[in-house]
Amino acid sequence: MKSILLIGLGRFGRGVAEKLNELNHQVMAVDKREDRVNEVLPIVTDAQIGDATSETFLRSLGVDNYDVCIVAIGDDFQSSLESTSLLKELGARKVVSRASSEVQRKFLLRNGADDVVYPEGQLAAWTAIRHTTDHVLDYIALDSEYSIYDLSVPDEWHGKTVGALDIRKKYSLNILAVRENGNTSRAVTSDTMLREGQTVFVLGKWKDIQKCFRI
Repeated sequence: MKSILLIGLGRFGRGVAEKLNELNHQVMAVDKREDRVNEVLPIVTDAQIGDATSETFLRSLGVDNYDVCIVAIGDDFQSSLESTSLLKELGARKVVSRASSEVQRKFLLRNGADDVVYPEGQLAAWTAIRHTTDHVLDYIALDSEYSIYDLSVPDEWHGKTVGALDIRKKYSLNILAVRENGNTSRAVTSDTMLREGQTVFVLGKWKDIQKCFRI
């Protein structure tokens, strides 16, 4: 369990609050709008109405006591930038801020954010990849280069073992797990046989995925 300071309770912020509640974290939620604060009260540990661009207000929250401070403001970038910078100045251990564009992401990183989430960009990338390829069912980006892809097993792989395919040597890709009928097995060895109807979780770079799966 971690203590989280969540600033901004719009659609994205509320979604974050709901997930944090599911994960049993302690959450202090903050927003300037009373109606938003009232809406999340049942799913957070505590909530306050306040201006997160005010140094006095943020100082009163004891930001250095939280494991993570999340700035989820999406409709006012100036406020997001100011809050991010103030949190870091006040000793926040880790600041994660929301961006709506690549330019915003760069500014936030330069002004105190330890990490930046870019929901619109990430969703756009997911949509483009998911709906223009035959094999990719889902993916999780780990950084700017590597992702884990959930891929349907190609026809030409049916009846072959992981060792025989040897995609690690040929394409620098690693098969992490195999899923079949809703069950996932991480016990993947060179003798694991791949069959029709299975999907594989593969770690690697997009360009190598494209070559291997002929996307």
